[in-house]
Amino acid sequence: MKNEQYVVESSSSLLKFEFHSEGPKGRIRKQIVFRAFEDAPTVFNLGFGDVDENDEINDTVVTDNRDSQKVLTTVALAVLRFYEKYSGNFVYVTGSTKSRTRMYRMGIAKNIEEISASFVIYGYVNDSWEEFKQNTDYQAFLIEKKN
Repeated sequence: MKNEQYVVESSSSLLKFEFHSEGPKGRIRKQIVFRAFEDAPTVFNLGFGDVDENDEINDTVVTDNRDSQKVLTTVALAVLRFYEKYSGNFVYVTGSTKSRTRMYRMGIAKNIEEISASFVIYGYVNDSWEEFKQNTDYQAFLIEKKN
């Protein structure tokens, strides 16, 4: 990817990734975790957020470390790494709030040309999935790796 990203450590399973955001609020530990849905084992939920004092992901905290583009690029690279081991599966992404889902949509839209080279992105709107379109207010996203 052409954008700057953080150095990421990953588990050998490529289901858990960790990095640190650095900015005005300090050095913030972040995690990205992929978990298969029980009723849809080929669909993995992407969980992401700051790591709290209990070593759990908090996906509602607003870090405001002024590095959101760098963080989103780092998450996108984790998705690429995930697909090194789990091709043929889907990644489900939604924000913990409507504004976070909007931020993900804007990040996808901003980089859609580069993303489209390797992935098909679907958006969930009006109770159905459609291929991603600019300026549509999606509730969630589904990522499929192209062969």
